[in-house]
This record gives sequence, structure tokens and C-alpha cells, in this order.
Amino acid sequence: MKIKSILIAFFAVIFLTISCSKDDSSGTSVQPTGTITGKLMVKNGTKPVGGALVFVFDDNNKIYRTITQANGDFSLQAPVGQRKLYMQTGDGANFRTSLQVTVVKDQTLTIDASLSRLDQVANMAYVAGSYDEIQDIVTGLGYTITQISNADLADYSKVSQYDIIFLNCGAKQGYTNPVMDTNLANFVTNGGSLYASDWAVAYLTGGGSNSSSCGLAGGFIPDDKLCSKNTGSSMTIMGAQVADTNLASALGFSSLDIQYDLGSWQRIFSYEPTYWDVLVSDPATNQPLMIKTNMFNSGTVSSPVGGDDNDGWVTICHTDESGNPVTITIEESAWAAHEAHGDSIGACSSTNNSGTIYYTTFHNHASGNIGNSGLILEYVILNL
Repeated sequence: MKIKSILIAFFAVIFLTISCSKDDSSGTSVQPTGTITGKLMVKNGTKPVGGALVFVFDDNNKIYRTITQANGDFSLQAPVGQRKLYMQTGDGANFRTSLQVTVVKDQTLTIDASLSRLDQVANMAYVAGSYDEIQDIVTGLGYTITQISNADLADYSKVSQYDIIFLNCGAKQGYTNPVMDTNLANFVTNGGSLYASDWAVAYLTGGGSNSSSCGLAGGFIPDDKLCSKNTGSSMTIMGAQVADTNLASALGFSSLDIQYDLGSWQRIFSYEPTYWDVLVSDPATNQPLMIKTNMFNSGTVSSPVGGDDNDGWVTICHTDESGNPVTITIEESAWAAHEAHGDSIGACSSTNNSGTIYYTTFHNHASGNIGNSGLILEYVILNL
């Protein structure tokens, strides 16, 4: 009887061992991983890129991701095997880089610095201003941009060639044209992104060279969504707060001094908080100094704007294993597998395919002493 009991116990252990082995092979075991490290830089290698998304997928479309630090460094735990490493800012449609890597279990792969440069996908244009030259910051990062005019903004065949348009402070110069307003509205609706600084708010809300009161004629942003008046005085706002945690993380600081070297800058007097995200604010007045939205939609949807560099790519909202949404841009050929995974077309933060609008009350002014606000403008460029 004792021998029989021992044999029964022995076979019971064997059975449990086999059962556990079957459970492990069914996919509940931990995926072997290695580590990918590197430093993401702008195209010409002069500046690091903070706040960028770095990610790979395993064979079942599970995403492994991390965010670059303010100094551009990243470290990513990734599943073993041949993988495609993606690096992107914004939603990945305008700036991204990807490369094939081989991940080995428990080993670290360091990406060569020459390969981890953020490529420009977007066609970018700017309207020259009187007090602002955002184009100098763009080219200083190694990217290309085309100058266009206010008259070009009144021609949708020209507007629709671009993915991003920068409107410099002082660019409007009293030019008013309802067709231009309609074109900018439709440009954003169909996926184009805008950046306007200081007096260029007149493109958004109406007015001539600037906006002196609420409810002015022109523009395309509804009057109840934003009001800005050119009543700011020459000053330095001390300790401006970076209210957006993602922006603060990308920059590596949560407050800064912002110099307004000229008077009559555009103060934001009212805004719709469900429509705009406040990124930077004045701690003394609690007024926004930098806002963004991707909520605008004119209702006129046509073919997407921009060049053909995004042909074969699609921006999607991917859901990770924890149910968290993340916006990424991937090859169109991979979409069917992601659709089966439960992903959806378009950015996670938007109910439509509209582009993003950034507005800053500050800019890279004539004296050039812009300090840390220059880092914010670089972030804006790369995240439109």
C-alpha cells in the first residue's frame, strides 16, 4: 500500500508538470525581451528630441513603447527577433523615422546616432512676418520649408499642397479675404495643421494685422471659442507655468521666464476650455499663453491635404494591452492586422481627422533673446 501511494503521488506530480507546461506554451508565459537604447535627434543632429514616442510590435501586434527623455535618450524593452523600430513625434504623420533591428534576449542593442534622426515627412510652408521668423528655427533643425504669401492662402490648390503652415506674427498685414478664411478652415478640417504666433491670431479670429477686440469680422474659429486683444505691454513674465505634463516632460522643465520685447502683444481674454488645451499659462493672471486644439471642423471634408510622402501610411488609434489608447502612424499594409486587433483609423484624441492648431502669444522675436521659449517653439514644430 505504501508503494502504491508513492506511485500515485509521483504520477500526480508528473501530471501537474505537464499541465503547467501546456499552460506556458499557450501564451501565458512571459515574452523574452532585450533592450534597445539610443538618442533621438533632429535631422541635422544639433538638438535632442524629447517627448517622442518610440515603439515596436511583437508578432501579435502587442505594442512595446517608451518616451524619449528631454535629452533625447530612450531605453525600450522589446520582444526578441526581427523588429521594426518606430520613432515619431505628434501623431507620426509629419515627423517619423523607422528602421529594422534585431533584438536578442537579455542583450542591449544601441542604435547608432546617425540612424536615430527624426525625418521630415510633412510639406511645410510659412507666411513671412514683420516680427517673427519661425522658418529660421525650422531650418536650424535641418528641415525644409517653403515661403508662401497671403494671396497663396486664397488659392486652395496651393494651400492643399502642404501638411503644415506657419503664420508668423505680423504676416497678415491687414490682408482680408473670405476665401482665405474658408481655405484655412478646410485645410485644418482635412488634416492640415497650423501654427500662429502673437498677431497672427487674426488669421484665426478675425481682424486686420492683429486682433484688437472680440467678435471681429474674418477668421474661421468661432467667436465663442477664442478672444484675444492686443493689449499686452512690453514685459517679462516670470515663472510661466508649463501646464501640460507631456510638454513639461519633453522640455525637462515646468516653468520658464518669457520675454515680450514689444508692446501690444495678443493677450488671451477668453477661450472655451473644452475646445482648447492650455499648454503654458501666466501664474499671475491665470491667462493662457499657449494653447492648442484638434477640435476644429468646418464640415467640408474632401481629399486629404499634403504631399504624397504619407502614401502607404495610415494614422491610427492603437489600444495597448491595458486598454490605453495611443496614436501612431504605421504602414498601410499593416492596417488589416491592427483593425482585427480592434484599432481604429485616426488620432485617439479626435473624433474626426482634423489637423492641429497651435497658438502662442509669444514668438522668436527680433532681439533673439527668447531663452527657453525657443525650446517650446521647437516642440511645436515637431508636434504639429
